[in-house]
Amino acid sequence: MSLSPEEYREHLATTAVRAGFSFGEVVLPQSHEFHVGRMRFHYLDWGNKHLPTIVFLHGGALTAHTWDLVCLALRDDYHCVALDQRGHGDTDWAQDGDYSIGAALADTKGFVDHLGLDRFILVGMSLGAINSLAFAVAHPERLNHLVIIDAGPEMRRPGSSRIRDFVTQVQETVTVEAIIEKALQFNPRRDPKILRRSLMHNLRQQPDGTWKWKYDTRRFKALFHEEDGIRLARRLPNGKFVTVPRAGHTVQGDNPKDLVAELRRFLTRDN
Repeated sequence: MSLSPEEYREHLATTAVRAGFSFGEVVLPQSHEFHVGRMRFHYLDWGNKHLPTIVFLHGGALTAHTWDLVCLALRDDYHCVALDQRGHGDTDWAQDGDYSIGAALADTKGFVDHLGLDRFILVGMSLGAINSLAFAVAHPERLNHLVIIDAGPEMRRPGSSRIRDFVTQVQETVTVEAIIEKALQFNPRRDPKILRRSLMHNLRQQPDGTWKWKYDTRRFKALFHEEDGIRLARRLPNGKFVTVPRAGHTVQGDNPKDLVAELRRFLTRDN
């Protein structure tokens, strides 16, 4: 499912207000592609390349658009870029089924090399957080800051099973309205109108009228517990653990305004 620029701008403006933001102008990102080997990748660039760059990596079953409100709120102070990771969004699926951390690490390096970044800020959520940690271990000299959202050292199987059940149910659903109903049952915190906009970037209608995720379901994620994040923060240099209120696993969708506030505090604090 795709939106025209006018529809995209209208949806973004509406959901921004519902999330508590007040923007003088709703600027849309530029859509770009690049290749790592034979795999084609898609990403969103929110402009202002002269500013410090933040690279955003989404969670499993999500896309670069999950960061839209966060990037829109930060773009006046940062150059925000959001990648569709392999098997997600408008990026190619891995033909060999390789969704390993090693493959994602090579993808992330290929992305920042494509952008010509020497040092930058890396923000990852869930799957993206795991891949961000892998990059930080392999290339610590390239990071000014690292932000890990809802991830930790240990994977939690009950959360994984719940997500798997939800994904399967949606794959068997015919209408977008029914998908929204199932998504709200899965995560009651989400605003229905914000959720609808998010799903418009994350679903593709099939010839038989059913809907499928725009991501390879062979790639799967897990949920993490608060104590995992606390332990992780203790292990990181100058690490800090923060809980964003009124938010579940998908923090950037549940409460983007408070997430942006916490990001600003963290990125501008004295270490």
